[in-house]
Amino acid sequence: METTPKKSPRRSQLIQTIIYLRRRFDLEEGKEDELETIDYISKNVEFKGANLWILIFAIFVASIGLNVNSTAVIIGAMLISPLMGPIMGIGLAAGINDFDLLKRSLRNLGVAIFIAILTSTLYFTITPISSAQSELLARTEPTVWDVLIALFGGLAGIVAGSRKEKSNAIPGVAIATALMPPLCTAGYGLATGNLLYFIGAFYLFFINSVFISLSTYLIVRFMNYPKKKFLDPQREKRVQTYITIFTLMTIIPSIYLAYGIVRQSIWNQQARQFIQLEMQFPKTQVLNSEYTYNRHERKIEVSLIGENLPEEQIEILKQKMFGLGLSETELVINQSGNTTDLQVLRNDVLKDLYERNESLIQDKDAQIAFLEKEVAKDAQIRSLSMEIAQEAKINHSQLRKFSLGRSVFTDLEKKEQDTLLSAYASFKSPPSKSEITKLQQWLKIRTKADTVALILD
Repeated sequence: METTPKKSPRRSQLIQTIIYLRRRFDLEEGKEDELETIDYISKNVEFKGANLWILIFAIFVASIGLNVNSTAVIIGAMLISPLMGPIMGIGLAAGINDFDLLKRSLRNLGVAIFIAILTSTLYFTITPISSAQSELLARTEPTVWDVLIALFGGLAGIVAGSRKEKSNAIPGVAIATALMPPLCTAGYGLATGNLLYFIGAFYLFFINSVFISLSTYLIVRFMNYPKKKFLDPQREKRVQTYITIFTLMTIIPSIYLAYGIVRQSIWNQQARQFIQLEMQFPKTQVLNSEYTYNRHERKIEVSLIGENLPEEQIEILKQKMFGLGLSETELVINQSGNTTDLQVLRNDVLKDLYERNESLIQDKDAQIAFLEKEVAKDAQIRSLSMEIAQEAKINHSQLRKFSLGRSVFTDLEKKEQDTLLSAYASFKSPPSKSEITKLQQWLKIRTKADTVALILD
């Protein structure tokens, strides 16, 4: 009698773990009907009527946010932007071989781009704030992080769009991938005549759009969405050929461009690391550093101040560049030729600090002198208060209480403040008008004040 071999506990545990993970990461869980998802994405492709007006208003809001450098306003504009629709539509159309949907998505995306750039150009032409703020400058050149954000954000967007319960992932993708700000920045470039800003910003938008579409295409293929069927097999083959050519024409250049962005980002990091680690000298300091990276040249240009570096040390620095992956990079070192420059710079800084501190000290001395003068005046009035009270008692036998002091009053018409000598008097019985006048005139003479405010109790 044959017996089946028993599975080892370790193998059984491994199988259970694999089954658990497959269930945990199963995209079929909570999945919407595929035709419903296709219909949902297809409806959001169109740009007309309300969708077009929403886009225009969102572009205005984003342009204002970039203009005043407000991150909160830019995020709000991206939340209400409908730009994600045709971009996801392109990826879906490529994934299910729907040439009509592809043409419709491309046409609507083209309309959206034209309207967005036209609107932002109009705004930046009439706005009184013409300077480029940091939020705007951040959208003039794509980085490797923009590529990764677009790729993973697009994956999140299409997975969320394929669920029965629609989440807030798609608006989140629109914020993360920042589709609107680059278009607004492109409009700024046209309005100000800065073609570098226009090209860089539009390049960023193009990269983001392509990788969001690529993410949609990959998920649609991975989840085996039903492809569009044609009655004519030759037409179906022709459509598939067109879509394949379009997909390759879009993806291959984008991957190449993304690869260039990654290489540039790595080079920039290595160049800055080289400056931080190797350009540290006891009697020489780095005054400025500039980095150039393009198809024709890679160059690090450093300006030094202090003692000149000998040629041998410069050659050692150039050799160290090879170890940091900067073998094809030119190192240009500009030296002042004056060994006392560093000391002169330090002296200038110290002189500037001394002059600023001296000015602050003088201001504080003036404030202290003013306060001492005011305190002296108050002390003088307090010492006179008892003497004047005793003298006033001789002339006014009914006087019961008396005080003298300085008060600050505000002239509401002139909007000015001044000090006023004020006296407080309390009589045993109400004094006559002539007695009050007599007391007030006597106080002016006694205190040598132009005005004395007399307060009676």
